[in-house]
Amino acid sequence: MAVQAEPSTATRTVRRPPAAAPTLVEADLCVVGAGIAGVAAALTAARLGRRVVLADSLPTLGGQAVNSVIGLFAGLFSNGFDGYQLTRGIADDILRDLDAQGALHWRRGPPHKVVLYDEIALARWIEEAVRNAGITVLLGAVMREVDVEGQGRIREIRFAHRCGDVRVRAQGFVDASGDAALCWQAGFACREFGDGPIYGTQMVVLEHVNEAALPTREELAAHQHAMAPRYGMLRRDGFAFPFVGRGIALVNMTHIETPLEPLAFSATSLEGRHHADKAVAFLKGEYPDAFGRARIRTYGQPGIRQTRWIVGRQQLTVQQVRDGTRFDDAIARTAWPIELHSHAEGYIWQPFPPEHMHYVPFGALVPAEAENVVAAGRCIDGDAAALSSVRVMGPGMAMGIAAAHALDLAGAGSVQQIDTAALVARVRDNVEGEGPRYA
Repeated sequence: MAVQAEPSTATRTVRRPPAAAPTLVEADLCVVGAGIAGVAAALTAARLGRRVVLADSLPTLGGQAVNSVIGLFAGLFSNGFDGYQLTRGIADDILRDLDAQGALHWRRGPPHKVVLYDEIALARWIEEAVRNAGITVLLGAVMREVDVEGQGRIREIRFAHRCGDVRVRAQGFVDASGDAALCWQAGFACREFGDGPIYGTQMVVLEHVNEAALPTREELAAHQHAMAPRYGMLRRDGFAFPFVGRGIALVNMTHIETPLEPLAFSATSLEGRHHADKAVAFLKGEYPDAFGRARIRTYGQPGIRQTRWIVGRQQLTVQQVRDGTRFDDAIARTAWPIELHSHAEGYIWQPFPPEHMHYVPFGALVPAEAENVVAAGRCIDGDAAALSSVRVMGPGMAMGIAAAHALDLAGAGSVQQIDTAALVARVRDNVEGEGPRYA
């Protein structure tokens, strides 16, 4: 029963104190970046009993996996029609729980098997997993300063937040920012691609798609190549993956630059949506039976592939990827193709045979100049082509898991001096054996 009372009209006048002290948060581990690699690191560390802070500049968890509407667990399975799962840990939990909800769609090879997912279901899974793990989250926070002591030991990070500055002091740090933002702000050496931009993508989700009339991926790519100039499209090869049975398609048909200069980066989201609209106009105009009634359900945040990454203790090379080099300190594996988006009209796509596997060495996750930082995700060290084959979600989760274990082993010491054999033993399931195949 509603209370019949007059609403309060009370207010008070406030003024910001002249020297507002930042909020201090202390933890065992601070993870910068709440994408899939950062979430994997945070959840793994929490399960190891560590106090964890998970920080991100976006106001939501999930990074690109959720907010850029990627919609695809790439690199999670071995090649072939019936590939087996390569990354375990939280990947097991995600696949089990989302599959039970009917929030997954399996696309089997050749040359590889991928899993489409409902981004809203994944977002809620991440939020609930982080909440239940007791992880402290700091969202909408941008790094202002990084305090580095002695020989490359980060002491704390100062974040700017709309509600006031926050200092996070921790024993260890994970740079899962995607752009090596933590290492960059700390003054550690980083790499950038030297031959122009590596392009990102503006993803779009279309609803009211007639699945029965969809063109094949090969037909669509060929027709886009021929018709791109007429529709003003920059990219000339793309695809629209259907989420079968839902009348939904994930559209990946654009290329956008993703600069690290603030104003240019801000303009990217507007430019990306402009190009996405052209791609949708192409689909509706050229395939009216399939897309004539379609409408955009959502635009993702700009999707970023590669921008800046660390200078690691070891650099993964494209030759090692092609050779399937098995490193003594391997902590992740994948069979994903070389997928380098280094020119505007298209991209380099070099798939591997069914038996192929390549590995990520722990040394590529360790900044050469840092004592208590481990990178995870797309900002580990590799040449541009090698990174293009390991920056996807399957090995990204494995890297996050390895980063948490490495810093747990390091404790108050240096990650440069941990027992690598002990680390490899902890993450053995992510580099050996065959996981589930999922019928």
